[in-house]
Amino acid sequence: MWTLGKSPTYVQQAFTRLLSSTAGSRWQKMNPLQAAVPEDQCILVDNNDKPIGSEGKVKCHTVFPDGSLLLHRAFSVFLFNTKGELLLQKRSSVKSTYADHYTNTCCSHPLSTIPKEMIEKDGLGILNAAQRRLEIELGIPPQQAKPEEMQYITRIHYMDRGDGKFGEHEIDYIVFLQKDVDLCINPDEVSEVVYIKRNDLDDFLSKLEAPITPWFRLIAEDKLRLWWDNLHQLPKFSDHQSILRYV
Repeated sequence: MWTLGKSPTYVQQAFTRLLSSTAGSRWQKMNPLQAAVPEDQCILVDNNDKPIGSEGKVKCHTVFPDGSLLLHRAFSVFLFNTKGELLLQKRSSVKSTYADHYTNTCCSHPLSTIPKEMIEKDGLGILNAAQRRLEIELGIPPQQAKPEEMQYITRIHYMDRGDGKFGEHEIDYIVFLQKDVDLCINPDEVSEVVYIKRNDLDDFLSKLEAPITPWFRLIAEDKLRLWWDNLHQLPKFSDHQSILRYV
């Protein structure tokens, strides 16, 4: 397991501008790099995953007084090496949501401001976004995580109210990639990474002192083992028509 410390303070001007805004007052404990996150424009969708607009990341993760959250698109990448081991990460302590939680390899959002991440056909927009975030979070070179090498399995719909102020309400695309890759961890995103063998997953999760993200827990308790056992024939288990509902 690799463990990384916190990064130096930087992007101070962007951080100062954010703190002077209304949203910024709610994100003051964030690292300056994370302070730029609210500028990202997530893709709002209806219950059937049809795009209906866009909204900033802060508002998309804000729990409203009635307990609701804006439904938006996301993705969860599960990266396996050629030995069939799954790469897990521990989210950095400066992450805006679910800091210090263990989760799957990479989790993020396609952005409405990046045209190639808005492509609907075969989930290509999601795969393009996954390639971008794998480089940002884990330093995986884009040529080692090409969209055509990834497999979009299915989608899940879930909601978690988090700490009551910030949470998640997402149509989450499940993406698999099996490949040996080079890692250069971004400590603003990730504090630890570890490869886990299939038969060691239950024991690893049961002994964790850190919490697990709600989406990873849902997937791990339901379909992950089935998909993991069939890495060699994943197309047989792909379903791009249905959405697994956990709400």
